Amino acid sequence: MTVEHLNELLLICSLVLLVAVAAVRLSSRSGLPSLLIYLGIGIAMGQDGVGGVIFDNAELTQLLGYAALVVILAEGGLGTKWKEIKPALPQAAMLSTVGVAVSVGVTAAGAHYLAGLEWRQALLIGAVVSSTDAAAVFSVLRSVPLPSRLTGVLEAESGFNDAPVVILVVAFSTAGPTEHWYVLLGEIALELAIGAAIGLAIGWIGSYGMRHVALPASGLYPIAVMAIAVSAYAAGALAHGSGFLAVYLAAVVLGNAKLPHAPATRGFAEGVGWIGQIGMFVLLGLLVTPHNLLDDIVPALLIGMILTLVARPLSVFSSLLPFRVPWQEKTLLSWAGLRGAVPIVLATIPMVGDVPGSETVFNIVFVLVVVYTLIQGPTLPWLARRLRLGEGEEPADLGIESAPLERLRGHLLSTSIGPTSLMHGVEVGELRMPAGAAVTLVVRDGTSFVPSPTTVLRRGDELLVVATDPVRDVAERRLQAVSQGGKLAGWLGTGAPQQPQEKRGRRREVG
Repeated sequence: MTVEHLNELLLICSLVLLVAVAAVRLSSRSGLPSLLIYLGIGIAMGQDGVGGVIFDNAELTQLLGYAALVVILAEGGLGTKWKEIKPALPQAAMLSTVGVAVSVGVTAAGAHYLAGLEWRQALLIGAVVSSTDAAAVFSVLRSVPLPSRLTGVLEAESGFNDAPVVILVVAFSTAGPTEHWYVLLGEIALELAIGAAIGLAIGWIGSYGMRHVALPASGLYPIAVMAIAVSAYAAGALAHGSGFLAVYLAAVVLGNAKLPHAPATRGFAEGVGWIGQIGMFVLLGLLVTPHNLLDDIVPALLIGMILTLVARPLSVFSSLLPFRVPWQEKTLLSWAGLRGAVPIVLATIPMVGDVPGSETVFNIVFVLVVVYTLIQGPTLPWLARRLRLGEGEEPADLGIESAPLERLRGHLLSTSIGPTSLMHGVEVGELRMPAGAAVTLVVRDGTSFVPSPTTVLRRGDELLVVATDPVRDVAERRLQAVSQGGKLAGWLGTGAPQQPQEKRGRRREVG
């Protein structure tokens, strides 16, 4: 490559990134999943599109796809709250093991008996599409306010289930799919254990070091955190463990360790994650040849229907039998098994291994992912509302990158007053926020103003709350309690009393 070629490449890449960034805005307004827009950009640049670029290097796509998945999992782990996924770990573990097995078996059986595929192709497709996509799940959860228990299950499952699926796809691509199944199960368990141990260890060591080492520039902290997370993947993979599980767990530990410059770190990781998503989807769009998909559209739609309406629900309901999970939540989890780039990247493994029929597998997976992502993603918020599982009033940490807040160990919280919130009609002073937290700004009908203690809140208002680090969780719980119980929340038993212990005792003395 010459300097002139480099200049052309940089121009093309920068223009693609700008178009992709603009597409995020279009995606948020239209409800169209952004991954489909990125795939569309890649297809438009390809040999059947206006760009006419001929690209058929499946091995390079697989390598770059793995690299993108590493940074996407790292970004997702850094943004995962431990208190939300901790109760969900047993359920996520069952979905990532038993659920994957059920999904692979049912989907493969349907692909063989109904779509007429050979068993090896059927098992490959069953394994490839049984992994939920971390990028798709994290992206959708940003816009769909679900209860924290469901968010925790979906996030943990998408972080965990890549590992066993990768092992299955590699096994089906290199050896007879039915040989020594018990050895395969032992290998999966061993790789998961090695990956988990390495990820937790590197995450703990890295977080300890980041808290006790003063770097000369704040911009070095995000780089160091991402380097630690990526090293967990590399160490786990080199130790013949699950690198994907290692990087996710290491990032979860780092993201919950109260590191210096945490907002800047999350912002940097989110930017890197977006670049990974854009690059991966555009590259996958380049790899596919649209005119070769025509013969595989009907099998893809049929297999996708089996996966979405039969295999995924069976895997969810069977995996969660030991837990008391309401049917509404199981239904939502069944529909929220989103697929994205991960299945398409995994479909390149048999192509690299020259497995017979691998191009058919790739084409079916590509069509399946595009069609059913287009169906599931936009309808997920509607289904959550129908099942009464939405939580539109939950405050969210904006992660504002501000030096004064960083030095003061403060947090900026944002919450919107939804149509059913009992915060409507409550005065700011009646929120009874804990000492160290205050409502600093109200945005109403596009106009922002600083409220007084007697300002009456209305539906549709957006509040900005500044809270010091010790009372941040208390402030969140207080806002949630008032939203659910009104101005008397806490006094009438709606929501736990949110004042510090000494203040609660003083109130009892006065009362």
